[in-house]
Amino acid sequence: MGKHRQPNQSQKRDKSGFIRIISGLWKGRKLPVHDAEGLRPTTDRVKETLFNWLATDIPQARCLDLFAGSGSLGFEAASRQAEQVTMIEKNPAAFQQLKKNQDSLSAAQLKIIQSDALVYLAQTPSEKPYDIVFIDPPFRQGLLEETLRLLEHNQWLHEQAMIYIESEKEWPVTAIPASWQLYREKVAGQVCYRLYQKAP
Repeated sequence: MGKHRQPNQSQKRDKSGFIRIISGLWKGRKLPVHDAEGLRPTTDRVKETLFNWLATDIPQARCLDLFAGSGSLGFEAASRQAEQVTMIEKNPAAFQQLKKNQDSLSAAQLKIIQSDALVYLAQTPSEKPYDIVFIDPPFRQGLLEETLRLLEHNQWLHEQAMIYIESEKEWPVTAIPASWQLYREKVAGQVCYRLYQKAP
């Protein structure tokens, strides 16, 4: 009765080999994604919500995309007229794919750095502070606490910066610096995403 039918290869294969830019200069463009373990591109639905929250903040903003991975958030910000987007990605193959995608878009406002995000944040910033920071690390590896501490402690943030955090639903928010105020919060399945604003 068809019980033992094998799924064909195309059904089994993961279809998330691309990210799609939702709006802006490169609206509708699809960019290939390196398939690395732990790489979880932000879903279109979450991304659309986030960029609705940030709609008036993105143009002319300086953005930092930590744990950039597929670059889904950084490319979207650049497409929507961010002045500069710095992406930090440790995985060599994912970094190479980000560079290829940057070339295909001729995106001069992107700066892509191959580095561990925590090592990068541990240094003293050599440029102006950032207006918007995207933090979407691999889940359940204890990376968020130190990331937030270094961002605040080493003065990477503009005095009214917006900080986006995507985490597993059960992550305790006790590590949030005292001067950050929750601006928006939503849950999608096992993921919680929050936007904070640093109070001046």
